[in-house]
Amino acid sequence: MKFVVSGGKKLEGELELGGSKNAATKMMVASLLTDEECILENFPQIGDVKITMELCQAVGGEIKNDGENLIIKTPDIKNFKVNSLTQKNRISILAIGPLLARAGKAEVPFVGGDKIGPRPVDMHLSALRLLGAQIEVADDSFLALAPNGLKGSKINLRYPSIGATENIIFAAVLAKGRTTIKNAAIEPEVIDLIKMLQNMGAIIGLGADRTIYIDGVKKLHGIRHRVLPDRNEAASFACLAAAGNKNKIKVKRAIHDHLITFLNEFRKVGGEYRVEDDGIVFWRGNKLSAIELETDTHPGFMTDWQQPFVILLTQADGISVIHETVYENRFGYTEDLNFMGANIKVFSKCLGELPCRFNSEGHYHSAVISGATPLSGKNLTVLDLRAGMAHLIAALIAQGESVIEGVEEIDRGYEKIDERLKKIGAEIKRI
Repeated sequence: MKFVVSGGKKLEGELELGGSKNAATKMMVASLLTDEECILENFPQIGDVKITMELCQAVGGEIKNDGENLIIKTPDIKNFKVNSLTQKNRISILAIGPLLARAGKAEVPFVGGDKIGPRPVDMHLSALRLLGAQIEVADDSFLALAPNGLKGSKINLRYPSIGATENIIFAAVLAKGRTTIKNAAIEPEVIDLIKMLQNMGAIIGLGADRTIYIDGVKKLHGIRHRVLPDRNEAASFACLAAAGNKNKIKVKRAIHDHLITFLNEFRKVGGEYRVEDDGIVFWRGNKLSAIELETDTHPGFMTDWQQPFVILLTQADGISVIHETVYENRFGYTEDLNFMGANIKVFSKCLGELPCRFNSEGHYHSAVISGATPLSGKNLTVLDLRAGMAHLIAALIAQGESVIEGVEEIDRGYEKIDERLKKIGAEIKRI
């Protein structure tokens, strides 16, 4: 599937955020912890949701989707083993906790997802073992057993991994005793998941310095919960607004609290915004200027904001530097941007001040962007979800026509993105 984009058009109007991809899929997994019905409102219709539906249905989940809400109920775990999914997805490993809690055993396929690095799962596995799980790694799956049930434990994560934090929470809410997670992830999506589980009957507390406490309970009940708006979409639309010279976009449902760090960097580079009751309006100021920034775990600058922000920096005067500290291989898309006329060089050195796990490991995780450079339409191929959105933003501000292949990756996280962009003036066709 392809997008054909005629770039350089003025974009003005309103775009409404969908439900967060990174929250919705995890909430589906959370629903497996109860035999009662869960209703998830503001539910996004995206590719990753379909894969998670497949996972939940494979173990006994009954799912209805009316377009706005997803209704899921898993009265019984009919199958502890998920043989395969039509597409690999890293969400599968998160099902181990609920399956162990309700069936005492679990087998799920290896994780996959974006092509941005191996995303090791050793933190997941070591934490589950501390909780009492016996885990074997087979050729293409993880097999976990908990014959005596799971028991609370003290877990100190070497890195505040979102997935590992969520996995521990899922396993701990029905375990015996207290679990303490040190150096936990505290992203808005994690906090919203905790709120959902609390309302289902879980006991979860937040301490200082990234500490989460979970006191296990015997049973969770059903819930009606609204998925929070997608802050990744908000940042992408903001960058699109400022990257184009005459664009002005109101992002409805954007939540100021979730975007504080982004908004600071956006203003530094020359973007302007106005917070309103129902969203945030974004546009370009008089001139865009180069800046230096580093990605980090929340409340730092989110790694998923990096790719659209690079497009913005190609239109800024001067030399900008981005140091990627979260994933080791997230600048592959810059080759296509250079093909369009950008001037971006990537380096294996740490071009920043934050401590970095990738220091001296040879990963190209720093980028220097020299601008401003006009972009020209080209034929592009999407590498992964976030890079795909960067390709689309670049094509929309470029002069001439671009053809973007592999848009299924974009569809994984952005619902009907072409139809929504057309409403604010974009010329885009899906073929």
